[in-house]
Amino acid sequence: MQDAARMQIAEPAPPAWAREGIALLCAQDPDFARIEPAAGPLVWRSRPRGFGGLARTVVGQQISFIAADAIWRRFAALPGALEPAGLLALTEEQLRTAGLSRPKVAHLRGLAEACLAGTLRLDRLEEMTDEVALAHLAAQRGLGPWTAQVHLLFAEQRADIFPFGDVALAGGAQALKGLPGRPKPKQLVAMAEAWRPWRSLAARLLWHHWRHVTGRPAGESG
Repeated sequence: MQDAARMQIAEPAPPAWAREGIALLCAQDPDFARIEPAAGPLVWRSRPRGFGGLARTVVGQQISFIAADAIWRRFAALPGALEPAGLLALTEEQLRTAGLSRPKVAHLRGLAEACLAGTLRLDRLEEMTDEVALAHLAAQRGLGPWTAQVHLLFAEQRADIFPFGDVALAGGAQALKGLPGRPKPKQLVAMAEAWRPWRSLAARLLWHHWRHVTGRPAGESG
């Protein structure tokens, strides 16, 4: 499982649509209304749309936040790395020097090739429904459900996406609901049904709550 809460860019306060959604979510489930009074205002986290944002998610897969942040800074500084053609122009040595493993180099190259070939249409995601967009992303080699969900939630700013395999979400839900243990992904999916159509906002608030209860500063980026 991943921890997407530790891989974002801290932004100003939530946009108007999100504040309205949070109010409705808190009316649906009053437990969410307890989060911001205790943890402070929700910090809005995002990442760029397109290939650069997707690359950020891939870079952070299966490694700690500190390692992901360091590798990302070196990777993003490479000329052209955040565009498909630019990435393919870089040598494996350059990408490995940034700290990427060989599998991740191959993965990013494959995604760049798919973008240029038109089989991965990041530029068309906005036109797709949540279900179609998730299926389109997850159909790419190496892009599982978690990566697809995190990209749509943070880069595409979707309102009703829930990364049910995220370990910090499970921890946040356990803490908020007073559960004896962290809920499994299937349990999280079932719980999140009550939070439609604002499951992305529920996820953001649960991450915010988890940072608070574990002592991580609410305004810390990543």
